[in-house]
Amino acid sequence: MTVSERLAAMQAHQTELEAIHAELQDRLDEATGLQAELRAEAARLKEENEMLKGGSLYLATVEELSDEQAIIRQHGNNQEVLTEVRPQLASVVEPGDRVAIDDSFTVQLVMDVETDARAQAMEIQQSPDVVYDDIGGLDEQIREVREAVEDPLVKPELFTAVGVEPPAGVLLYGPPGTGKTMLAKAVANETDATFIKMAGSELVRKFIGEGARLVRDLFALAASREPAVIFIDEIDAVASKRTDSKTSGDAEVQRTMMQLLAEMDGFDERGEIRLIAATNRFDMLDEAILRPGRFDRLIEVPKPEAAGREEILRIHTAKMQLSSDVDLHALASRFSTFSGADLAALATEAGMFAIREGRTEVCEADFDAAHEKIDHASQPTTIAGPAYHR
Repeated sequence: MTVSERLAAMQAHQTELEAIHAELQDRLDEATGLQAELRAEAARLKEENEMLKGGSLYLATVEELSDEQAIIRQHGNNQEVLTEVRPQLASVVEPGDRVAIDDSFTVQLVMDVETDARAQAMEIQQSPDVVYDDIGGLDEQIREVREAVEDPLVKPELFTAVGVEPPAGVLLYGPPGTGKTMLAKAVANETDATFIKMAGSELVRKFIGEGARLVRDLFALAASREPAVIFIDEIDAVASKRTDSKTSGDAEVQRTMMQLLAEMDGFDERGEIRLIAATNRFDMLDEAILRPGRFDRLIEVPKPEAAGREEILRIHTAKMQLSSDVDLHALASRFSTFSGADLAALATEAGMFAIREGRTEVCEADFDAAHEKIDHASQPTTIAGPAYHR
């Protein structure tokens, strides 16, 4: 074999070795990557195993702090405990914080603000889209609510000049669907205030102290978002007349009401915050919450009169194409038992009947059909079978 042939063979062998080296390098890189993934998975499984070995964490609220110790109140059993705070958390824990504790009551974790239950229970609207023109038949009620809620926020100097304190709170009472919630939203919109809505039933909590704490959070949240309007709907759920019942549930409701009364007593010192509440069962409310200084203005919101019903129908049909045979005055006279919500539903259903028949114009027959449908839906159904007696 000549020298040139041997050189060519060596070069070919070198090329083959380089290809093998490249393939082995690729396999090594792949194995290295797989090794890193397996190590990460092993670390995750180890951490998960450690978590499974450890005990559960429990929620508590920090009441007081001193050095690296804290007095906490457990959620559920309302027990107070003097315990230790992890050194890493000593500088960040503050009274009022929600924390997680272990079986030895040591504070292990400070809960984020976003996990606070009040954020889930309260509906916050920066600017409600309801205006006074959207409310029909309640001119007198609108005037009284504006005097009690809007004027103290917009024109506080008037009360200072006269030398009187503005009403501490307004209670709207009347049948369902008469516009109580719309009144509260319109006031908040007119004043550019934050609208914080909560149902009274949301304040009734399972565990001892949770309802009272939620009441405190409600007023604290309003204070952090001034000017604000707090609207508590169905307040009878938490402010009903006290009884001699000894059940834990009734006792907790009464504790929650006591906290609400305490917050309302100091309400006039809370700056640009106004309180509105609503109920369909005025007769169920406890006398303590109705006394002056808590709800200074009690405003009845009844079902609308004939003129009010006509105004409400005009509001809800303003964007509808009505045929010439539709007489809103006559319709308002016919539906004497309808509330504002009923009339809004009537207008919507009439429009749906027109759409169903492919028309863009709503006629009187559509209102008749809508009336029949709504009236039928409101009737109690009869279940076939043997009669049952109470």
